[in-house]
Amino acid sequence: MDYKKLLKSNKFKIAVWGTGYIGLSTMVYFSKKKIKCVGYDINHEKVRKINSGVLPLADLKNWFGFEIKKLVKQNYLKATFNYKDLITNDFLVHFVAIPTEKDGKPFYKPLLNVLTNISKINRKVKNPPIIIIESTLAPKVSDKKIIPFLKKKKLTIGKNILLSVAPRRDWFIEGVKNLENLDRVYGSTDKKSAKVTKDVLSIVCKKLHLASSYKVSEMVKSVENAYRHMDITLANQLSLAFPKDNIREVLKLVGTKWNVETFHPGIGTGGYCIPLSSRYILSQVKDGNKLSLLRETIKTDDGMSRAVANSIAKKGFKKIGILGLSYKGDLKVSVLSKVIPLVKSLKRKRLNVRLFDPYFTKKEIKDAVKIGTFKFPNELPKFDCLIVTVDHKQFKIPKKVLKKYLKKCKLIIDHDGAWKNYDLDSNYHLSGDTGWI
Repeated sequence: MDYKKLLKSNKFKIAVWGTGYIGLSTMVYFSKKKIKCVGYDINHEKVRKINSGVLPLADLKNWFGFEIKKLVKQNYLKATFNYKDLITNDFLVHFVAIPTEKDGKPFYKPLLNVLTNISKINRKVKNPPIIIIESTLAPKVSDKKIIPFLKKKKLTIGKNILLSVAPRRDWFIEGVKNLENLDRVYGSTDKKSAKVTKDVLSIVCKKLHLASSYKVSEMVKSVENAYRHMDITLANQLSLAFPKDNIREVLKLVGTKWNVETFHPGIGTGGYCIPLSSRYILSQVKDGNKLSLLRETIKTDDGMSRAVANSIAKKGFKKIGILGLSYKGDLKVSVLSKVIPLVKSLKRKRLNVRLFDPYFTKKEIKDAVKIGTFKFPNELPKFDCLIVTVDHKQFKIPKKVLKKYLKKCKLIIDHDGAWKNYDLDSNYHLSGDTGWI
């Protein structure tokens, strides 16, 4: 049976487990195609906002480029905090989009909890439901955890349950890099699961790539991000090795070569994907020496915050202002942000550190990094050193206003180039340029 037709008939729905950036965007894009979607989340406030037609992740408004209120009113988009609402025969597809990390390491208990809930579905149905895992998985996790777990629950893959792994690649900064337009890889346990997955994903995704198996597709996300992790770390190592040279400019020019991507040094990599990728891969390798490049990548990356803090302390700066808690500009995501270890390293040097991020409340900042905040831009003169970690749009105030508040600042380190076009004085450094560290 054609699952695409079944979903478009509105007799069946899509269940989405987890309404973070991945899960919420899955719900929104499928509901935009007139497919009924229900998302599950333990956060009652998130559920309330979605059902009110309000994005719980406000920074996604520009990324989507459209309102969700109409989708909610038309009954295509809904959320719940009761998992039982999602295990009825009405749900033909179960997207799993929950975090698979804890404290910077792979962690699969929440994923197995979701599979436990899904396993309670009615198994005697004409069209077996399909589980499509969008969460990032370490290599071999499907064979070691997911498939044995489903078998333990008396589910027969390919018969009364279907299974595919289809990791996401979205870039939640640029609206064109989304679920519709980006290349999507998927792999399945059997031919039936593969056909059904293509039916479902093709409703939204324009560019699909079928891997030969789920074993291949589950490795793709970690491996592609591990490549980026090593490249970024090489940029950092070059900057540490040649502190008196403008490595940022060197790398910019290196990037003009047709087959080389441009990277720049900085305070470390952040976010769910890149810093975790090497750890996901190493977690499934008994002999870490066989992947020594990844091991050294993690070591260097983890050490960048200490290197920056040591440099600032040696230069005699005492009052440090940090602009940005998010790992990326114009997103509200502090999980695994490169800023968190940086703050810890600065505090170990007994420096006075304060942080401002327009996306976070005072309490959220306090909970994340255990320091206070300040008023931007009015209180910028309090600091002799500023570190701009992300290029939030709110940081790009008029040049004359900014210069007025920066007169007393003796060092500015700009990680993402938020102020690179402001023509600031010699105290301003893009991370990686001459003398930044």
